[in-house]
Amino acid sequence: MEKEVIIVTGSSGRIGANVVRRLGQEYRIVGFELLKALYASSNEELVPVDLSSDESVHQAFTHIKNFYGTKIAAVIHLAAYYSFDQEHSDKYELVTVKGTERLLKALKNFEVGQFIFSSTMLVHAPCKPGQPINEDSPVEPKWDYPLSKVHTEKLIHELRGNMPTVIMRIAGVYDDKCHSIPISHQIQRIYEKQLESRLFSGNIHHGSSFLHMDDLVDAIELAVRMRKQLPPDLVVLIGEPKTLSYDDLQREISRLLFNREFKTFRIPKTVAKIGAWVQCHLPFISPPFIKPWMIDLADDHYELDISRAKKTLGWEPKRDLRTSLVKMIEGLKADPVQWYKDNQLVMPEHMKNHKK
Repeated sequence: MEKEVIIVTGSSGRIGANVVRRLGQEYRIVGFELLKALYASSNEELVPVDLSSDESVHQAFTHIKNFYGTKIAAVIHLAAYYSFDQEHSDKYELVTVKGTERLLKALKNFEVGQFIFSSTMLVHAPCKPGQPINEDSPVEPKWDYPLSKVHTEKLIHELRGNMPTVIMRIAGVYDDKCHSIPISHQIQRIYEKQLESRLFSGNIHHGSSFLHMDDLVDAIELAVRMRKQLPPDLVVLIGEPKTLSYDDLQREISRLLFNREFKTFRIPKTVAKIGAWVQCHLPFISPPFIKPWMIDLADDHYELDISRAKKTLGWEPKRDLRTSLVKMIEGLKADPVQWYKDNQLVMPEHMKNHKK
């Protein structure tokens, strides 16, 4: 029996590559990427697609129709613009919003069993500890990345027609090697004993939900397998229901690294913004992760009610961040240089030959 076809946009990205590996055994995977990768997975065919170009999207779907026909079991749409470097960018509209619009319009010529869109929990307004967000909580994005997801979700509702859709509002993703920008930078600050590792401009008892990569892929796989039983227009939060606060993370990371807990001191936002601005403009050093615009987000708390995921998908996370931190720190201690490289961090020269 011929395998059903699944299109994965952003298939060479961090999430996409894991999805391809998992689903490629059972389905025929066609990956959409901006440029054809030199090393494609054995489980997929890569098709070069620029979602910001009408012509490129048209050519890609002409290829799909010619080689695979008009029946697509699922489209897993992961491609989007994302950057911590700046609060605002035209690329959010160009790539995430308009790119998805091009994709949806092209799919009108196909029989699609399901369209899965990777959104973010950040579309919601932050909550208070003990009052978790659910899918009906207020939508109030606070910077361009979640705002682009809100606009794209609206487009999907408007243009989906009879195509079943699943919008996954996903927590911050990590794995056992870390591969999470906020977590890796927090670990780096503590590992290098930076002054900033002791300072925080927000409520240290607030935090954000995270999600292990394997649990996210589990959720996507379940959605694909259950596509004929799911509601036709499903929105679902995917993340760990237990949120570790910033202080929890500080204490756990420092304990794992140095066998003692670092205490964190709260500083005024004005002072933090000035400090971040100065660091961003210092010559001859790499720009810091913390940008002035991020300071206003430091108090935000994201805690999730995943009841709908449990009910509709039968999904709940099997891993948790606290346990995974042990593996992250073990990897850092075993090979600091490689860990920094894996997480795209710059290690100070004086630490490269220094083992903890």
